[in-house]
Amino acid sequence: MREVAISTEYITLGQALKLADVVGSGGEVKAFLQESKVTVNGEPENRRGRKLVPGDSVDVEGFGVIVVKTR
Repeated sequence: MREVAISTEYITLGQALKLADVVGSGGEVKAFLQESKVTVNGEPENRRGRKLVPGDSVDVEGFGVIVVKTR
């Protein structure tokens, strides 16, 4: 499990994937989401702009779980 700590109200899915080192750059996020199975709180998700708030859990196939928490 990896944690992404934020000090704002939310973070986008794309930003979280980048901070968790799942993708190398923001430009890779769209293609990554089309090719990989990603769920947010147990529901399939492919929108890089999806807003995540503290407590949300992102399960990325092949990488594990990312949990958003408050800094």
